[in-house]
Amino acid sequence: MKRNLSLMTELYELTMANGFLENGKADEIAYFDLFFRKVPDNGGFAVFAGLSQIIEYVKNLSFTEDDLSFLRDNGLSEEFIDYLRNFKFQCDIWSVPEGTPIFPNEPVVKVRGPIIQAQLIETILLVCMNSQSLIATKANRLVRAAKGTAVAEFGTRRATSFDSAYYGSRAAFIGGCVGTSGVSQGKDFKIPTMNAMIHSWVQMFDSEYEAFCEYAKLYPDDCSLVIDTYDTLKSGVPNAIKAFDDVLKPMGKRPAGVRIDSGDITYLSKKVRKMLDEAGYPDCNIIASNSLDEYIINDMILQGAKVDCFVVGERLINSASSPLFSGVYKLCATEKNGEVIPKINLSENVSKITTPHSKMLYRLFDCDTGKAIADVLTLENEIIDESKPYILFDPDFTWKRKEVENFVARKLLVPVFVKGECVYKEPSLDEIRDYCSEQIDNLWEEVKRFENPHTYYVDLSEDLWRVRKELIEEHKGVKR
Repeated sequence: MKRNLSLMTELYELTMANGFLENGKADEIAYFDLFFRKVPDNGGFAVFAGLSQIIEYVKNLSFTEDDLSFLRDNGLSEEFIDYLRNFKFQCDIWSVPEGTPIFPNEPVVKVRGPIIQAQLIETILLVCMNSQSLIATKANRLVRAAKGTAVAEFGTRRATSFDSAYYGSRAAFIGGCVGTSGVSQGKDFKIPTMNAMIHSWVQMFDSEYEAFCEYAKLYPDDCSLVIDTYDTLKSGVPNAIKAFDDVLKPMGKRPAGVRIDSGDITYLSKKVRKMLDEAGYPDCNIIASNSLDEYIINDMILQGAKVDCFVVGERLINSASSPLFSGVYKLCATEKNGEVIPKINLSENVSKITTPHSKMLYRLFDCDTGKAIADVLTLENEIIDESKPYILFDPDFTWKRKEVENFVARKLLVPVFVKGECVYKEPSLDEIRDYCSEQIDNLWEEVKRFENPHTYYVDLSEDLWRVRKELIEEHKGVKR
């Protein structure tokens, strides 16, 4: 049964919306930015994911009588209950496409509409972006560490909930994983599903050899054996080779692989590869698992591990080393009589000062190399003239400036909803995955390194910087 997620929010979102209605502000137009503050694992960039679920939620946003009864019991007014009963979404939403590399403090989703509605969708936007972007980012780190060796997501049993397993597989695929162990994910998202023998199968038979033979008889076209139940080199590999010889070879079949799940996998993989090759099975893949992460994988590659596929579970699906994505949703402007009025959120913590106004996000690419130079936030209607040199400057240290020429400026925010109607044609998951890979290829290697990555700049146009500066001075009582 399809779940109604309309109440997947926090009570204060509803009480704020109720308050806007009670104070006659329900129809006032507000602009919100969804952005994040810090890249997980101190990386150079993140990968945006979750837009598909945002679209699904907004399309189905409505309130049942049971929902309304619950809200009434929680003290919300009858006027607000009636408003929700007749609810029709009317906001505009822009977003960067899923799979886009994103950077701190730039809007990846922009919302414009009646404040009561823009406020209502805050929680679900954050849930979808935070959870899926976290996993897509982690998956891409693993894939980049593997340097062309396949990485598969096997985290379903390690996830913290059904939803984190389900949508986590989708996000991991966007990030570059080749498949998942999750069956429902494979069915619903068309992600390749991957099989694996587990140790309990081996333990249920009188001998490892018998276990391997019976499995090979059952699954001759996808025979992948786990070889470390007792002793990888002394029994696992010899018994696997014997089972291949005795069961698969007479059937004209070839083995799919062997999996090592413990020990020094780099050392073992080299020995296993030699034994399989000498036995006539150079095409038998070696699969590695056992609490892998990008640093272990990177070291294994550098040390010459003979692995054809890395299987990653708990440290991917929960992004164990950095399990939070710092997404926030902030009001940046209101609108009165067609005029946009910029708003700013000041803080004693300078990093939390927001960028006001309705904005556009550009990414500048060098025409010679195709590499991304920087991202630029402008006022919504500003046009970056590609025929002229453009001055980039640090919004905090304005004396740091750089003139760029021979570039192309691409708008990253695209319309998704216009006046509540979805206008976005969603690409397939395969297309999103390919787009993600292509866009990450456009980043400099220095931005992609794991340790002390180069800071990719998100700058403000001069006009937008001036608006921000004047608002700060106004609120701080600075005389001009």
